Amino acid sequence: MEPICPIDSSCSNQISLLLNPPSPPQVQKYFEELIKTRQSCGLEVRTNGKHGKGVYAKVDFKEGDLVLKDPVLFGIQHSSNKMDCLVCSHCFQFIGSVELQIGRKLYLRNLADASGSNSGKRKFSSALKDCSGQCNESRDHGDSDVEEYDVDRCGLSDSKSNTNVIPKDVIDSLMEGGLKLPHSDIVSLPAVVSCPGKCKEAYYCSQSCAEADWNLYHSLLCTGKGSKSLSTEALSVFIQHANETNDIFLLAAKVISFTILRYRKLKTVYFEEKEKHDAPSILGSCNFSLLLEAWEPVSMGYKRRWWNCISLPDDVDCHDEVAFRLQIKELAFTSLQLLKAAIFDKECEPLFSLEIYGHIIGMFELNNLDLVVESPVENYFLYIDDLPDSEKEKAEKVTESFLDALGDEYSGCCEGTAFFPLQSCMNHSCNPNAKAFKREEDRDGQAVLVALQPIHKGEEVTISYIDEELPYEERQSLLADYGFRCRCPKCLDEELPS
Repeated sequence: MEPICPIDSSCSNQISLLLNPPSPPQVQKYFEELIKTRQSCGLEVRTNGKHGKGVYAKVDFKEGDLVLKDPVLFGIQHSSNKMDCLVCSHCFQFIGSVELQIGRKLYLRNLADASGSNSGKRKFSSALKDCSGQCNESRDHGDSDVEEYDVDRCGLSDSKSNTNVIPKDVIDSLMEGGLKLPHSDIVSLPAVVSCPGKCKEAYYCSQSCAEADWNLYHSLLCTGKGSKSLSTEALSVFIQHANETNDIFLLAAKVISFTILRYRKLKTVYFEEKEKHDAPSILGSCNFSLLLEAWEPVSMGYKRRWWNCISLPDDVDCHDEVAFRLQIKELAFTSLQLLKAAIFDKECEPLFSLEIYGHIIGMFELNNLDLVVESPVENYFLYIDDLPDSEKEKAEKVTESFLDALGDEYSGCCEGTAFFPLQSCMNHSCNPNAKAFKREEDRDGQAVLVALQPIHKGEEVTISYIDEELPYEERQSLLADYGFRCRCPKCLDEELPS
């Protein structure tokens, strides 16, 4: 049965205005201002009737040149990845220390293995053990080398006969700063900063990131005592549902929170200006104009309804497509109702329509990039492996047991998904001239794009939305989910004559 959202009909005019694509002058003005804040200023966004928006080079780029570093506008770390990586909830760089990263992963893995026992039922966030600032404490034990550690006392000397078992007190010591691994100072990570709202879900690399995330998104989505949500209990139910179904709902919640918070700031400024000029403070229809202004960054993203643009899974028969898409719509409606119970704002009511919610998620489906940040733990173990034999032997008396316990997952990256405003304007080509590529120095969640070949001034910068090495028909089938048939030079060359 089709889910019915009353707000869709009661706010239909406002919804239509919110989803109306911005005019070319609006687009140009918005991206001109945005590009000024980016590391590369050799780009511009243009609009045209053929592809909508596109990104063009204002300067020449050589092969391998940095084309763009684009910070995240909306991003999340995948829920399943939080066991492996402790990262800043705003910029997504790793935080704490190598010891904390390793100890936390082992601790959480032990909890998962003991899920049938009382210890396994402990709340996930308790694994962080109020780790804020502990990485600094761990550095206060001095610069002792590995020789100072009593390997037998740590219970690590019998690692060959007791593979993959690290004593609990050793794991605790790692997490709490009591045990410093040899040469771990070669990896410098920022200290852990707690959430301003005192939740145990979000941690940061700095006070500035904590404040930025709080003011932009998190104050409405925090489950701590300082939360600005209507109900932290309802918010917890929404988060649990998202974690159990699709964490893209958490990203959609960020968009709605972001827009509400922007609206409230604009409204405050509006009243302050009225008071300065001693004018009547009557919002009337002006409140929707403020909502449109608050929505502007979101309006720039290409959107379709999620249930219409999501790819049909391989295990769903084409005859069941209608039922599948209805099921997706029902899932989104359930999520929306849970979110509404947690953060609803009457003045921003159109944001809680199923039509808006579906288009927000569809924007992510069509535009998002994988968010990947390399693990410092991998770099640490590679450094140990490259030491001269004598130093390596001493270091591995301590590190080898931890590496064995971590197993093949020792090098796990931070993984998530994110919407990048400038990257999302780039059009597809099966023979792209740029690609997303993290360099060694790129340690946070920003999208990094480099030139695959020389890009000349005035030329459009293109990326591939899919694996461009696939056969022609497979490429066209995948790109159909984006709502177009590719007519790039490579496809025209490979197209069979009609």
